[in-house]
Parts: sequence; C-alpha cells; structure tokens
Amino acid sequence: MMRRREFLGLLAAAGAAPARRPNIVLVLADDLGWADTTPYGADLHETPNLERLARTSVTFTRAYAAAPVCTPTRASIHTGKYPARLRMTIWRESARRPPQGRKLVPPLVEENLPHEEVTLAEALRGAGYFNIHIGKWHLGGFEHYPETHGFDVNIGGTGWGAPQSYFFPYSGTRYFGGEYRYVPGLHGGQPGEYLTDRLTSEAIRSIDWAGDRPFFLNLCYHTVHTPIEGKADLVERYRAKVRPGLRHRNPAYAAMVHTLDQNVGRLLDYLERSGKAANTLFLFTSDNGGFIGRFQGEAVTDNHPLRSGKGSLYEGGIRVPLLVRWPQGGRAGVRCSELVCSTDFYPTILEIAGLRPDPKQAANMDGVSFRSLLSAPAGRLDREYLFFHYPHYYETTTPVSAVMTREYKLLRYYEDQRVELYHLGNDPAESVDLSDREPAVRERLLERLEDWLKSVNAQLPAANPARR
Repeated sequence: MMRRREFLGLLAAAGAAPARRPNIVLVLADDLGWADTTPYGADLHETPNLERLARTSVTFTRAYAAAPVCTPTRASIHTGKYPARLRMTIWRESARRPPQGRKLVPPLVEENLPHEEVTLAEALRGAGYFNIHIGKWHLGGFEHYPETHGFDVNIGGTGWGAPQSYFFPYSGTRYFGGEYRYVPGLHGGQPGEYLTDRLTSEAIRSIDWAGDRPFFLNLCYHTVHTPIEGKADLVERYRAKVRPGLRHRNPAYAAMVHTLDQNVGRLLDYLERSGKAANTLFLFTSDNGGFIGRFQGEAVTDNHPLRSGKGSLYEGGIRVPLLVRWPQGGRAGVRCSELVCSTDFYPTILEIAGLRPDPKQAANMDGVSFRSLLSAPAGRLDREYLFFHYPHYYETTTPVSAVMTREYKLLRYYEDQRVELYHLGNDPAESVDLSDREPAVRERLLERLEDWLKSVNAQLPAANPARR
C-alpha cells in the first residue's frame, strides 16, 4: 500500500514538468567555518577547487545555518523548517539528556526527524529522483535512518555525529567517552585509506547506479569535525607554512580542509567527464560555524572577522560558506549579499526542479526559494527577518535566541535576560552593543522575536530548582 507521503509526493510532481529535471548535488561539510576557505579569505588553507567552483557559481556572503550546531541545521535542510518549529534544537545525543548543573535546565527536545515531515528526498522521489545519502546523517536512531526518509541509498549514515577515526577502518573507542563507533558500508578498505576520499568514491559509484534517472546526492562529509586528523604528508606541508600573523595556525586542520577541497574537485571532475555537469545544480555549504575550541591542546580554527564560533548565535557560529552553481539559469563568478538560510534549500531545490511542495508541508514551511538570486544576485527576497533559537549550553554560549534583519541582529540571553543589539552592516564583528543607544530598534526586534517564539511554540529553558 502506498504511504500517504508517497502519494502526496506524486501529487506535488503533477503539472507541467521540464523535459529533463536537473540533478542535484548538495555537499555539506561539518563544522567548516565561514572563513576557512580561500573564496572567503582563508590565509593558511589552500582550496583551489572551491575557487574553481566559485568562478562558476554564485558566492553567498551572508548565508546562515539555521542553528549553531549540526543536527538542527540538517533537519532544517530536509524539511524547510526552523529547528524550533521541529523541536530539534540540539544534536541528538543531548536531546533527552540536558545538563542539570547549570543555572537553567534546557528543555527536552526531539532527537529523531519526525516521519510526519515530507522530506526533501521524499518530495523528489515522487518525481522520479534516485536519492543518495553518503556520510553523516545524525537525524535519529535506526528507525529514522535515511532509508525511512526517502533515500534509495544510504552509505555511512547513522545516529552518530562523528567518526572515531578518519583512517580505515574508521572505528574504535578512543574518543566520545569510549563509545565504540564505526562507519557502516565501507568494507574492503586498506590501511591509510582516508574517510573523506572513500565517501567521494562511494558517491561517484552511487551516481552511476542512477542510470538515466535524475539523482539527488546528499553528500555529508564528516570533515572537518573532530577528531582533527589530517593525512601526515599534508600536515607537514602546512606545518611548514605556519608563520606569525596568520589567523589559521592548525596544520592538521588545514590538512583536513585541503583534502575536503580535493574531493570537491574529484566530484566536479566526475560530473564534467560524465556529461552530467551541465544539468546539475551543485550546492556547497556547512552545517554551522567553525569550532573554535581546542583539540589535543591546540586551537582548531579562527572565524575572523566574525565573532565566536560553533554553538554561538554570534556570526561565527551561524554564518557559513555557500556556493551554488546552476548552469541552466544561474550567474557565474558573482557574489550575493542577500540573507539566505539552510531552511531555504528545500523550496529552492524544488522550484529549480519544477516541483511544488506537498501542501501540508508548505503550510508551515519557513524557508523561501532563492532561485531568483541565482540569476539576479543583486536582488532581494520577500522576507524581512531570520530567526534562531538555541535554548542550550555550549562552551561558547548560554541559552539564547536571536532575530536578524539585513542591517541588525538582536540576541536575547535567558540566564540574565540581557539583550544585545548589533548593526551587522557596519559591525560584522559584533563588537559594539547598540542596545542602549538604539532603544526603538531594540524594542521592535525584541517584540518581533517574542512573537515568533510564540508562533512556533518554541521550547524554553527553565530555572534550575537546585540552583535557587
């Protein structure tokens, strides 16, 4: 019997359709900072393939992850909805186990991507797409793996958020509290084989399985999430390049970025050789800002000129790289400064594919299509605000919500109820708090944020009775 969502997917595909729907490749890096690649100003890392991609793409300078950590952003991509609306506001391992020793107790949130959502893959499957997931999933237990959300292929996708090692056999107990982790579906490797390389090989092999069908490739590299492990020769290459005055100074991290770039190049080369590139929408982005903590005593990355990093709702935690190449209708080698968000990928991809979302899914979808910006990057979307909600703790933040316009960002912290206001146009580093200088703007944005929190029934942290 056909499931309801499959039936709705077929309905969504009805109507006038292009003669040949585009292939879709979404490459999602993990914890890659906005300034970690050369198209965005990296000073140590070498990313010539991303430079090549940028020359044929629209480079978005103000693209945002819907959350400052991984699972919520990934959920936003597959549903077009804000994490607060989904009640998925932190990574799944912490969703049901919030810390109890802080001033506030974070809410219990959803750890699994609900099956009631008509995911992007399910919407595309109804139009005949062959859907491939490769790499990190982190959107639920085995009952919620990619196969249950519309993917025909799942290689490597589990409930875990990071591998124990980037070297074959990609398993062990060294990190993450000694939990035994592995990456399924990657048998037959040899000593020294590197996870990022292997995932690319699996992606290319899976595309071949699609045959003449249009395909959707959701390629989610674990790179550059901890553990910070680069190939030895590349680590030494970058160690020799580190010098005073550089913002990026971690040679192992630089080696990981280098290998990520090489594999983007491998994928681009394959698409060109196979004749598929001309009809492929290609998106490259990250799930949140760069991790500015330490690994084995060494700082991982630096998001300069942006403030803070992963976990924070300052720019360094949520502003991400985004390169979008659309040969059939997009501009090449141009930059776009309009605000876009990971919630927008769902409606954008469907519009470019000539599809309409399921009506029930569309009824409370937060994303808007940015297809128009690909051909007219100086344009604006019909949207005034972006919203963020992270009612949790991280080493860079206490529980916080935020609202953003093209000019301003307001942050509200829950521990002490303080409000901060920044003019991002003049101060992208968020160094001057204007909350006292511009009270009218502060009150307007605070009221708008409160209205939004109520509209999505956002879960809030509560006072810890043990700390009263």
